Amino acid sequence: MIISLIGYMGSGKSHISKILSDKINFKLLDLDKEISKRLKMTIPEIFEKKGEIFFRKTEREILEEILASDENIVLSLGGGTPVYYNNMEIINLNSKTVFLKANINTLVTRISKQKEKRPLITNISDEDLPEFIAKHLFERNAYYSKSQFTLSTDNKDPEDIVLEIKEKLYL
Repeated sequence: MIISLIGYMGSGKSHISKILSDKINFKLLDLDKEISKRLKMTIPEIFEKKGEIFFRKTEREILEEILASDENIVLSLGGGTPVYYNNMEIINLNSKTVFLKANINTLVTRISKQKEKRPLITNISDEDLPEFIAKHLFERNAYYSKSQFTLSTDNKDPEDIVLEIKEKLYL
């Protein structure tokens, strides 16, 4: 079984996927880390040197490869992954999908601490960040909401979120 965690940057996908994979003894894969490892570049470097189109094509190829696996995997997806091609459709067909939903204030608080690691927001001022996230989230929610399960991560302990995922997936 593959469990795909979906959500906007800062929603907790990486953190929750680590805890979940430990608890249920599944292999942990982070799509962005997998892309970085294969291309031997950070995500910001790939965006800068190769461009977003190249990144999205590579992301799709590696995503298809992972989703074809017979292994038990917890897969943490990039925030933009569900939006491109028919990615959300193939993710839903080949895995259990969980949308980790967080409100704008939660996302702003989490993301503003790590702007230099996030190519989409590096050049956005702190005062413009809430509006940027709100617009972006509005566009992406149409894709995220196609997930099989949705969990709010606002003001919740990561252990409780993992417990909720396990209950929803009967693990």
